Amino acid sequence: MASMACFVIMSKNDIPIYEAEVGSAPKREDQAYQHQFILHAALDVVQDLAWATNTMFLKSVDRFDDLVVSVYVTAGHTRFMLLHDSRSEDGIKSFFQEVHELYIKIFLNPLYLPGSRITSSHFDTKVRALARKYL
Repeated sequence: MASMACFVIMSKNDIPIYEAEVGSAPKREDQAYQHQFILHAALDVVQDLAWATNTMFLKSVDRFDDLVVSVYVTAGHTRFMLLHDSRSEDGIKSFFQEVHELYIKIFLNPLYLPGSRITSSHFDTKVRALARKYL
């Protein structure tokens, strides 16, 4: 079975600052819009859960058909959201933790403006490599 995943980093103001369709499943253009819609619809649930718990990895916060939304919330309330069909919670958690390290490196760059889009090709390449490794 081909796996698919859509990964989005949302700023604390609910603005997507990074988006990537990762996975080995064939991509259709209309699916990209559907995936964005599903992830945005899960933001309210994420907001409620983020204030109710002190854990960073929120596991499965929402479901749509056979797809699951998993979320990782940073201390600065940036949300890493992953729409996937994977069943490996350990792999997803490891993916989020390593992407968080990459995000911190971007965030510490003096030329990066917090809340702006991440356009680094190096960051994109690393995220896609982590997705292949863990998802």
